[in-house]
Amino acid sequence: VQAERVLLVSLGKQEAFGDKPFRDALGAAAKVLAAAPARDASVALADLPLDGRPLAWRLQQAARILADGAYKFESAKSAETKKPKRGASRVNLLIEGNSSAGLEAAVQQGSAVAAGMALTRDLGNLPANVCTPAYLADTALALGKKHKFDVEVLERGDMEALGMGSLLSVARGSHTPPRFIVLNYKGGKSKAKPVVLVGKGVTFDTGGISLKPAAEMDEMKFDMCGAASVLGTFKAVAQMELPINLVGLIAATENMPGGGATKPGDVVTSMSGQTIEVLNTDAEGRPILCDALTYAERFKPECVIDIATLTGACVIA
Repeated sequence: VQAERVLLVSLGKQEAFGDKPFRDALGAAAKVLAAAPARDASVALADLPLDGRPLAWRLQQAARILADGAYKFESAKSAETKKPKRGASRVNLLIEGNSSAGLEAAVQQGSAVAAGMALTRDLGNLPANVCTPAYLADTALALGKKHKFDVEVLERGDMEALGMGSLLSVARGSHTPPRFIVLNYKGGKSKAKPVVLVGKGVTFDTGGISLKPAAEMDEMKFDMCGAASVLGTFKAVAQMELPINLVGLIAATENMPGGGATKPGDVVTSMSGQTIEVLNTDAEGRPILCDALTYAERFKPECVIDIATLTGACVIA
């Protein structure tokens, strides 16, 4: 062969080969290509015996997995600590026969999903002193400007006017102002009901007055990964130009102790008019998401997908 290096990837037993081994093999190849000295690589997909999956599906999966496997987060490192660039900057997907527009579209879709995943991971990996509610709002505005969909950012006064007392009760202890972010992508028919994505955006969760243990509290910067998932989804959807109507709602705030913080036993009023007795300020996801879900009603959605992190509760479950 003409290549300087050849990478052989085991596919396991032939009788057990299917979707998962196919994806696992691509993932294994992606890790090697991301760390190898080669700058140009070709991945052969022509001879894989994957029954029931069209070539377009294989190409879409390959584009997504190979791009995702090359992901690195180094923006927080100083220049001298960054590792020298390695890995393939160009990957060719080898197939039999002539390429068609349908196959090229499949590769573009896979790349778009990978780009959305990368944005989500970048936002999650950023430290909480960088990725604040305002940073999430600025990211949404930049996405809207680039891909030409509407973005509205509500400030504290706007939320007070709407009666979002539940969400604002979580934000009371923080010096960093909250944001309520509304993204509106209109790619479908004008009268088609939208899908609404609601994302939890607690950019740092100390637990508030019900303070968390210090051990591993640094990981609470990830409590905005629901919001990051909404933004990543919008990037992928807009890049693919999907023919759907999509609304994203992000309730972004910190949960901090402080002189103005909500106390256990306080009673607050949500946007729906219901009162809530707060017994544990570390159960902050529900108070911010209930106001977002009430706000979602105005769009008369086809369905609502609520994306939260549920960190500790998820481990217990």
